[in-house]
Amino acid sequence: MQVSVVVCTYAMERYDAFSEAVESVLAQTHEPLEVVLVVDGNEAVFDRVREDFCGIENVVCHCNDENRGISYSRTKGAELASGEVVAMIDDDAVAREDWVENLVAVYEDTDAVAVGGDVRPDWQTEKPDFFPAEFYWLVGCVEPGFAADGEEIRNGYGSNISFRRDVFLEAGGYDTHTGRRGDKHIQAHEAPVCIRIRELTGRGVIYTEDAVVDHKLFDYRGDFGWLVRRSFWQGYSKRVMDLLYPDEAGDETDYLRFLLLDRVPRRAKGVVTKPSVAAVLQILAIVVFTGAVGLGYLYALLTPGLLEKVETVEE
Repeated sequence: MQVSVVVCTYAMERYDAFSEAVESVLAQTHEPLEVVLVVDGNEAVFDRVREDFCGIENVVCHCNDENRGISYSRTKGAELASGEVVAMIDDDAVAREDWVENLVAVYEDTDAVAVGGDVRPDWQTEKPDFFPAEFYWLVGCVEPGFAADGEEIRNGYGSNISFRRDVFLEAGGYDTHTGRRGDKHIQAHEAPVCIRIRELTGRGVIYTEDAVVDHKLFDYRGDFGWLVRRSFWQGYSKRVMDLLYPDEAGDETDYLRFLLLDRVPRRAKGVVTKPSVAAVLQILAIVVFTGAVGLGYLYALLTPGLLEKVETVEE
């Protein structure tokens, strides 16, 4: 089974991390493997990519004519790919050497149309004491209790997701209403394509804990203000998702209710029996982040003509 791995990037300041991500893909144990590199409208970055990687066998390189966003870039990468399966990894993540091999094992053993794996935090600075593991999803990593090994889920994480290429393209690829475009972030990037694939095939994403990537978490991702803003835009993006896919019942509300009604009381009991400053700070962080998600949703709910305000990318 040939696999094509798509890696997208857009800024020179991300190049060192991007380069490490590409090297980790090139070092995979699985063969045959194709690597598709997409630069989002930055010629200076593309010159570096061309010099460092484009002469390597089975590496395909492309530069968008302008900044079109991560959703457009990943779909473009899948269109350029030739593998039966197309896998995605972020430009600030590093794949374990058996990452692709373990994704492929699920395709070969099941009738899966999409497979996602574990995304583990790789703090590039000291992990903040206040940061609760329940909010690892806020920084693109798998939170405790996310899914059981082999479980079918609605969608995986963008740093570790793969699809049967023909199904992915038939479903239309990523929705350009969502995803990073320069400094603009409408989140919930993975959910739309996975929803459409499920509507098309009747099957969701299979989660495998054996396929692992490590996601670099730079110091800004541990900044409390950044995390609050990120939470706000998660709530805003949830409302955008509700408008784009009104018939899709998401599980985000249930998870936030679980945090407030289960995790916070459990943690509070833990503080009573084994008090610590970090434990108290993490409870407060859960409450603040959850509140920010709610405020973001409310703000979007009260925004007239919301979808018209969401910048789209014309193909």
